[in-house]
Parts: sequence; C-alpha cells; structure tokens
Amino acid sequence: MIAMDLVRFVALMSVPAAFVLGLLSFGQLVVVSVVVGAADIAFQAASGAALKALVRPEDLLVANGRFESTAWTATAVGPPVGGVLVGAFGPVVTVVANAVSFLLSALGIRAIGGGEAVPVRVKSPRMGDLVEGWRFVLGHSVLRLLFVNTMAVNGLIMVSAPLLAVLMLGPLGFAPWQYGLAFAVPCLGGLVGSRLARPLVGRFGRRSVLLVAGTARACWPIGLVFIHAGTSGLVVVMVVEFGLITSAAVFNPVFATYRLEQVPADRVVRTLSAWSISTKASIAVVTALGGVLAGVVGPRVAIGVAGVLLLATPLLLPRRIG
Repeated sequence: MIAMDLVRFVALMSVPAAFVLGLLSFGQLVVVSVVVGAADIAFQAASGAALKALVRPEDLLVANGRFESTAWTATAVGPPVGGVLVGAFGPVVTVVANAVSFLLSALGIRAIGGGEAVPVRVKSPRMGDLVEGWRFVLGHSVLRLLFVNTMAVNGLIMVSAPLLAVLMLGPLGFAPWQYGLAFAVPCLGGLVGSRLARPLVGRFGRRSVLLVAGTARACWPIGLVFIHAGTSGLVVVMVVEFGLITSAAVFNPVFATYRLEQVPADRVVRTLSAWSISTKASIAVVTALGGVLAGVVGPRVAIGVAGVLLLATPLLLPRRIG
C-alpha cells in the first residue's frame, strides 16, 4: 500500500515537473493516468487484504462502514475544494496538492506500525494471479452473482454521468456551480447509509439488507429522465442521487464485508484485483456504448434506457447468502 501511494505521488509530481521544464505533453498525461489507475487497483486490493488481517471478523462491517462514510465525505468535499484550488492557484498547484495527499497517505499507513508476516514470493504474480482471482469468484455461487450484479449496476449507473453533464450544462442551462451542487449535496446520503448498515444488519439480517438495498439502488436512476430546467429540475437530480447514494451506502459495506469473509486470506489481493479490473472495464465499455446510443437517440433517451436496464439488475442478486 505504501509503495502504491509512492508510485502515485511520483507519477503525479512528474506533471508539474514537466510543465516547469516546458516538456509536458498529452502523451505524458495519458501515461500518468494509466499508472495512477493501475496503482489505485493495486492499492484497493492490498487495502482489502490489510483490513482482513488487521480487523477482527466481528468488526469488519463497522470498519467497512467507516470506509464507506469516508469515501462519500471525500466525494462531497473533494470536487468543491478542487475547484477552489484550481480557481485560486491554477491546475499545476492543484496537481501538486493531489500528489502530496498520496505522500501523506503513505506516511499515515506507515504510522500504523506493527509487524507483518513476510509474504511468500510466487513466480507468476501477475496474469496468473488475476486468472486465479476470476476463477475463485466465478466458482463461488454467491460471489459469482454479486460479481455480475456489481459490473452491471456500476456500469449502468455511471453511464448517466457524462450524459447528465451534457444535458445540464447544455440545453437545460444549469451553471457549473449548480451542476456541482446537484451531485455534492446528495453525497450526504452516503454518510446516512453507511451509518445505517450495521444496525440494519443487526435487525433484519445480512441477506435482507443486501436484497432490499441492492434493489433500491437500481430503482432510483430512472427518475433522471424527468430532469428539466430551473430549480425544480435541480431538486429532481438531488432527490434521485440522494436516494441512490443512500441505498448504495447501505449495500456497499455489507457486500464488502461478505466478500472479505468468503475469500481466503491468501487469495484476497488477487481476487480483489480481478474484481476491480472487471468493474472498471465494465464501466468504460458501458459508458462508451451509452455515448454511442446518446449520439443516435439523444442523452435523455439514453439515460432512460440505462434506467430501465437497471431495473432488471436485482434479478442478479443472490437469494441465498451463507
């Protein structure tokens, strides 16, 4: 994890360094994006393994709930703060600040201290590990359904993001600050949902929470087709996004906890890596297809198609969870 933070720090710092030297190019930005994206995947996989090793099984749901809360807090606060930094100091200084955040993350992880067993080195840790991760997921009856459901839901939810930007900032005439507000305020639902996850599981059981929250998150996005100009249109987006984020914030920590419980300790990194790569790839593919569809029928109709398809995704949720 520390190594991945340092990789992201160095990669991002290369941007302002190249800018100062007059050598910054589009190609470098692409390479930096790829390196940072790959480091993100490795970091997430390693963090899952570290969490499973550091936290007692009975506390995993609490820990995942707190991670979920932190993630939505960062999502709500990060873009406005980034916008202020860009406006006040420019994009180069903002990139430096982003890079420094990864350095601070590495120092924070280092401060955890404690001992850790030296991992056993294997000869083929790359593609072979990913294949093994996919093989484990697809061979597990419940994780297989959750895997397919996650790819479908994440892809169909994210496909509306660029289409909404086109609608809101284009023909509907929303100002950029209104667009940011429409997605920042609903992130408060992430704080609410992540706090509710544990008591809901305690009262209704993990299976019921996964089914209900997983179904609920699929029902909200269809409401985005009703977006229109003016304050009431902004309220429509906020209500839909708040409901979606709250449902997802209940589902995610429960799902993440179940997944960690099912994956053996020696397969956590490879399984989470394969899962993350597949999810990101599905988002990219579905978003591209959504853009093509929007070019033919318009962004509003494309958002509606994604919303209708989402309504079918609860059928992929497992009915029996051990």
